[in-house]
Amino acid sequence: MHLGVCYYPEHWPETQWADDARRMRAIGLTRVRIGEFAWSRIEPEPGRLDWAWLDRAIATLHAAGLGIILCTPTATPPKWLVDAMPDMIAIDREGRPRRFGSRRHYCFSHAGYRREAARITRAMAERYGHHPAVVAWQTDNEYGCHDTVQSFSAAAATAFRVWLAERYGSIAALNQAWGTIFWSQTYRSFDAIDLPNLTVTEANPAHWLAFRRFASDEVVRFNQIQVDIIRALSPGRDITHNFMGFFTEFDHHAVAQSLDAVGWDSYPLGFLDSFRFSEADKLRYARQGHPDIAAFHHDLYRGCARGGRWWVLEQQPGPVNWAGHNPAPLDGMVRLWTLEALAHGAELVSYFRWRQAPFGQEQLHAGLLRPDDVPAPAYAEAARTAREIEALGPMPAAEKCVALVFAYEADWMTTIQPQGAGLSALWAAFAAYSALRQMGLNIDIVPPDAALDGYALCILPCLPVVPNQLLQQLADFDGPIVIGPRSGSRTADFAIQDGLPPGPIFPAKVTRVESLRPGLEHVGEGWCVRHWVEHLETEATAELVADDGTVACWRSGNRRYLAAWPEPELLAVVLDKAAREAGLERLDLPDGLRVRRTGSLIFAFNHANRMLVLPEEVGGRVVLGQRELAPAEVTVLAL
Repeated sequence: MHLGVCYYPEHWPETQWADDARRMRAIGLTRVRIGEFAWSRIEPEPGRLDWAWLDRAIATLHAAGLGIILCTPTATPPKWLVDAMPDMIAIDREGRPRRFGSRRHYCFSHAGYRREAARITRAMAERYGHHPAVVAWQTDNEYGCHDTVQSFSAAAATAFRVWLAERYGSIAALNQAWGTIFWSQTYRSFDAIDLPNLTVTEANPAHWLAFRRFASDEVVRFNQIQVDIIRALSPGRDITHNFMGFFTEFDHHAVAQSLDAVGWDSYPLGFLDSFRFSEADKLRYARQGHPDIAAFHHDLYRGCARGGRWWVLEQQPGPVNWAGHNPAPLDGMVRLWTLEALAHGAELVSYFRWRQAPFGQEQLHAGLLRPDDVPAPAYAEAARTAREIEALGPMPAAEKCVALVFAYEADWMTTIQPQGAGLSALWAAFAAYSALRQMGLNIDIVPPDAALDGYALCILPCLPVVPNQLLQQLADFDGPIVIGPRSGSRTADFAIQDGLPPGPIFPAKVTRVESLRPGLEHVGEGWCVRHWVEHLETEATAELVADDGTVACWRSGNRRYLAAWPEPELLAVVLDKAAREAGLERLDLPDGLRVRRTGSLIFAFNHANRMLVLPEEVGGRVVLGQRELAPAEVTVLAL
C-alpha cells in the first residue's frame, strides 16, 4: 500500500517545494495529490493558460521520486467564468442561488459548464497525459459536497424533462407510473412537469424518486465526460474520484463503473460529530471515531469498485474545521486508521494535508505540518506506519464471509417517505454492519446485482425494491438470509407491491406498519422493538416474540424476516443465530475492539479508551504489537 499526501504548491513559495518533496519521501510517502482547486491559477484569464508554475511543481515532485495524482480543477470554476455564464450556478431547494465565494458553485446540468469542464480537462490531459510523473488522475473533487447534487435551476428543469421523456416514453405512461390521479396531479406533457421542490406540502414520492435518479445520472454523465477525455489522452493511468462519508445523494456504484479505483475521504472524528450517533458514543469515541465508521466505508467503496480496487484520498491527520466540535485524535489513531485501511485492502492512504493553511476557509484544519513548518503529531505517525507497512509486506486477499446488500436507491426511497424520523436504509445498513463487526466477522457490502457465490451469510438490511436478478441469486443461495424491514415493499416507481409487501422475497403479507414514538416499546428477552414494527400475515414461524405477543422476527426455511427496525440488541440476537447456522466463527469482542481477517493475517484495533486484551479465540503469532492493546494500538497476528 502506498502512502501519500494532498499538496497545494500554489499555496507556498516555490523555494519551499523541493524541501517539501524531500521531507515527504523521507517519511515514506510515495504519492502526492495536487491540482483539484487550481483552475484560477492555471487559467487566470479566459483562454490564457499558465502552465509554467505547474510544470515546475510537477518536475520538482517527480525529481524527489513522488508519483503524482493529478486532479481536474472543476470543483472550483473561477470567478471570470461565473461572471461570463451566471446561470451555471446551482439553485438550492429553497430557490436560492449557490453563489461564487467558496467551492462547488456549479450545476451538473448546465451544458455550458459541462463544455468548460471538458475544455480544462482536455487541456490538462493534453499537457500532462504522458508525463512520467503522473501515475493517476482524480476527476473533480467530492461530487455533491455541501448539498450540491440536486440543483433546482432552469437548466436542471429542462434536462429533467428530457430525462423523463427518455425513461417513460409517453406522458400517459408517466401518469400511470406515478399515480398522478392522486390529488389531481395529471400532466398533459413532459414540458408541464416542474421540479419537485417548493410545493405546498410533500410532492408525489414517485416524482421525487425520479428526480433523485435524474440528479444521480447527471453526476454519472458529468464524470464520464472527464473520464473519456483522460482515457484517450493519458492511457495507462488510473482514474479515481474521492467519495465522501455517509453520503448517498448519487449512486456511487454507477459512478464507479467508469473508474479504475474508487477513492473516498476518511474523517472519522468529523463524521462521528456530524452524524446521528448517540451522545454517549460521541463522548466515548470523541478522539477515536466510532469503531465502525472508517471500516464501513472501506467495505462499501470496495464493493462499489470494479475489481475491488479502492483508495483513501484524504485521511484525517488531526482536528478538522467543519464539524460542530473538532477534537484532536488520540495519539496513535492516525496510525490505526492507516493500518485499518491496509487491512481492508486499500492500495493508497493519502493524508490531508501536507501543511496546515494559514489563510482561507481551512485555517483550523490540521495537516502533517503546522503552518510554521514544524511537524504536527501525525507526521511521526505517518513515518512509523510507512515502515510497518513495508515490514508487513503485501496484503493477502480476504476470504468471503458475509454479503451485506445495499442500494443507494433504497436510501432515497426511505428518506423521501420515511414514515418515521431517521429511519433510512443507510442507517439500517450501518447498524447491521456494526453488529456483524462486533462478532468479529468480515463483511463485503455489495450492490443488488452482485453475485453471492462463496458467501456463507447474506443480509438485506433494508431494500424496498428487490430486482429480479437478486431474487434469483437468493433462490440459489444455500446459506442463511436475513431480510430487514421495508424490503420488497415498493415497485420501481414507488407504489406498494401488488399483493402487499414483501413480495416474493418472503412468504408473508405485511398488513400494517407502525412507526413508534420514544417510549412506545415491545420488550423481548434481551431485546426490544423500538421505532418501527410490521405486522405480518404468514405461515412462517414466529422466532422472536415480545412479551406482549409482537413478533420481531419470522423464519421460513433459510430466510428470516426482521419485522422491526434493526436495533443493536435485536440484531445481535438475530445475526448470532444466522451466523451460527452459517458455520461462521464468532467472537465475543469487548466494546471498542475490532478485528479484520485478511488471508493468514488477523488485525486487531483498539478504539476504546482503556487497555483491552485479545480474546483467547484469536490465535496466531504476534508480528506487530502485543495481545494487550493500549488505546489506539494495533496488533497483527499471523496464523
